[in-house]
Amino acid sequence: MKTIVRIVVALTVTIFYQSLCYAQPGSIERKQIFDYNWKFFSGDIPAANTKDFNDKDWRNLDLPHDWSIEGKINPKNATGGAGGYFPAGIGWYRKTFQVPGEWKGEHISIYFEGVYMNSEVFINGQSLGICPYGYTSFSYDLSPYLEFGKENVISVRVDNSQQVNSRWYSGSGIYRHVWMMVTGPVHVAQWGTAISTPEVTLKNASVQVKTLVKNETSIHQSIVLNTLLWDKNSKNAGNDREKVELPANSEKEITQTIHVSNPFIWSPETPCLYQAQVQVLKDKKVIDDARLDFGIRSIKFSTENGFQLNGQTVKINGGCVHHDNGCLGAAAFDRAEERKVELLKAAGFNAVRTSHNPPSEAFLNACDKLGLLVMDEAFDCWRTGKNKNDYSLYFDKWWRHDLESMVARDRNHPSVIMWSIGNEIPERGTPEAIRTAKMLADDIRKIDITRPITSAIVDNGKDWVLFDSLMDVHDVAGYNYHLHSAPADHQRVPSRIIVQTESYPKDAFTNWKLVQDNNYVVGDFVWTAMDYFGESGIGRWYYSGDVPGQHWEHDFFPWHGAYCGDIDLIGWRKPISHYRSMLYNNGERLYMAVREPAPEPIEIKETWWSVWPTWESWTWPGCEGKNVQVEVYSKYPKVRLYLNNKLIGEQVTTVDQQFKATFSVPYSPGLLKAIGVENDKEIESTTLQTAGTAAKIKLTADRKEILANGQDLIYVTVEIMDQDGIFQPNAANRLQFKIDGPGIIAGVDNADIKDTDPYTGNTRKTWHGRALVVIRSTRNKGDIKLTVTSAGLPDGTLSVKAL
Repeated sequence: MKTIVRIVVALTVTIFYQSLCYAQPGSIERKQIFDYNWKFFSGDIPAANTKDFNDKDWRNLDLPHDWSIEGKINPKNATGGAGGYFPAGIGWYRKTFQVPGEWKGEHISIYFEGVYMNSEVFINGQSLGICPYGYTSFSYDLSPYLEFGKENVISVRVDNSQQVNSRWYSGSGIYRHVWMMVTGPVHVAQWGTAISTPEVTLKNASVQVKTLVKNETSIHQSIVLNTLLWDKNSKNAGNDREKVELPANSEKEITQTIHVSNPFIWSPETPCLYQAQVQVLKDKKVIDDARLDFGIRSIKFSTENGFQLNGQTVKINGGCVHHDNGCLGAAAFDRAEERKVELLKAAGFNAVRTSHNPPSEAFLNACDKLGLLVMDEAFDCWRTGKNKNDYSLYFDKWWRHDLESMVARDRNHPSVIMWSIGNEIPERGTPEAIRTAKMLADDIRKIDITRPITSAIVDNGKDWVLFDSLMDVHDVAGYNYHLHSAPADHQRVPSRIIVQTESYPKDAFTNWKLVQDNNYVVGDFVWTAMDYFGESGIGRWYYSGDVPGQHWEHDFFPWHGAYCGDIDLIGWRKPISHYRSMLYNNGERLYMAVREPAPEPIEIKETWWSVWPTWESWTWPGCEGKNVQVEVYSKYPKVRLYLNNKLIGEQVTTVDQQFKATFSVPYSPGLLKAIGVENDKEIESTTLQTAGTAAKIKLTADRKEILANGQDLIYVTVEIMDQDGIFQPNAANRLQFKIDGPGIIAGVDNADIKDTDPYTGNTRKTWHGRALVVIRSTRNKGDIKLTVTSAGLPDGTLSVKAL
């Protein structure tokens, strides 16, 4: 393995679907959303693949759709604790559509961004193919089977019945977007454009555009490939035209180089995007027109300087995430994926690992747009499985298809800085694992040589040195929970570049220090950035008398998810999130929370991925006079703590104290105040105030307007307040939700992973004073009114506009 991996790239990204449907006046839209007006049936009806099958009694719905999240959480469900006890099974989707006669002679395909899992697609009764892996994007050519000017039927059978096939919640169904792709017979291939920048400076960038053009006619074609670049202000940044000769039924890759002066550089702080417009011209007429966003930036990995972005060393403060969107399940709505990235950025993360599968396009689009670095991961296992029905059953036949789908689809996103080929592979430490890793890495490099390749390796009690040969076939060595060995490893293998691909939340300071002190350690990804469904019980704490142990040792129902995230299921940052962000960033300098008092003589017990339950609360009835532990995180040299304006104490909070102070305070209701002190001056304060009895419902929406496209979402946080408007952190009120106007309730939640109430209902209890309701638009405009009621409290109302 080389000491330096140099990568300088400008990358493409498919823009959000609202602007993707571009066409010249009078022409056919190249990419058309195909999410609307599907029929769905839960169960298996083999005859449903035929065109004339009667589906009038099936449920009408729009995509994306996850049927698992709609079901009841039950310990008897076959997914078990791994899948969050949600139902799975088999489902069918059908969509009837007309194909205009003028489309005859065009190249028409259907593109699925993701179907979980074992999907088989039919057109007018003809099977188009099977795709086992639920995270792979795939397409089929429809042209030979369509009846032009008539009705056609797409049928999709989805089989998620073979359990257990995942170690976390997967969801079930067509949970990502579906598109109809319409081009002429001479066109740019799907994922056929790759944009890189061999040279990048503040004054100039050399943009290389490689485009694969297909001629699917029986005659020779003389065309012109015209590529134009547009900057963020819609000004032309450069262009190039090439004459191309295409023999019949052939394809050719054309390379163009375009120079951009004074480029806008992409980075997490300034995520500037360009647009490439790639046109195919025949007799001066545009016969294909593809538009792709891209970013100009350079990356470099070395033992001397770690990870450098645009020539500057950046320490990666990363978090692992699974693909679910909380109460929406696996459904990959654009707004849900964008909000996820917003939450990660707001929590101080600058990177995310898509554990352990390729993410949705909408998620990567949001990372590009908002500026979040990505480790893009392919698989959780190779030939040796972790569950009896997991990907190991399909690896030998499907690995190349699935890996190349990920890389070809995602290679041009500026946010993606690393490929990961696996996670905690069971056969690690064997010669077979080394051969497989090399096979996967070599295949990636046939498509993309601009990024380093890694995978996540854990020891599980084995001698760590045994993995040296496996790490040698990677560009960057991925360590799961083993960063403590990095200094010794560096002495043994000085050429090794290291990233910690998973870490325990409670080890935040230790890992931060190792990242800061060692250039060859590029960063850390905590397990996890956000709570998620499945892997039930990881991150749990418990009380003496409860069943002890780690999440894999017992059935901990009603726990049906993981509580190890820095951010909970409704998007609220836990105290550990504020602490981690404070370590890596300078935007937050003072924070205070209170460790939950153990109800003596009962004790609170922690597990490997947990931290002590700590809350933004100074409302602890029954604890009067008892010592309560107050934690203050501070980037100030000192902090002072006051209770009801009386000084409790002052403590030093430098790096030697891990930027923490803990005060033991006899609990008394009132106002608790922490103040950051610098040069003996009180600079900044934060407070917690005792709340009275619940008296009001407070509603806060993340936006005031919603697009009337049937896809957009608004997230409304519900908080219970006392008469004086102070948040009541112990409230557990039962809430009822009602919508008037052109909107529907897409999901409800409260972040309590032990609460088995439905996530798709119209009621939820608050947990620690909060709940969440997600409103989905319809395709009608107007005012949407949300009313929230709770016994004994005045109604809470909120209105938003659907435009």
